[in-house]
Amino acid sequence: MSQMPLDQMDPKDRFIEVPQTMLPADTRRALLETFVTRQGYDTTDVGEGMAGWVAELEGQLSRGKLLIVHDIGTESTEVMTLEQWQSFGRQLADDEEEGD
Repeated sequence: MSQMPLDQMDPKDRFIEVPQTMLPADTRRALLETFVTRQGYDTTDVGEGMAGWVAELEGQLSRGKLLIVHDIGTESTEVMTLEQWQSFGRQLADDEEEGD
């Protein structure tokens, strides 16, 4: 099956939100650890280190403040804040308008 070039994919079809309950706990934990590192969290800042940050972020994920997003085009999955996701959506909409 051939894959459509990224620049030809409709952004609305390319990015999907993944419900946290669909992921095994170890996969979700690994994604959250990557998020902690990418966001520059100080893992020595919390008494429990990385585990403490992951536990805090699990709560934010449950409350909808964080989202797990899969990019079908690049086959990558990552965690975003709700604000990042909304900003990303606005950028996609702006890009679509510019392309018209």
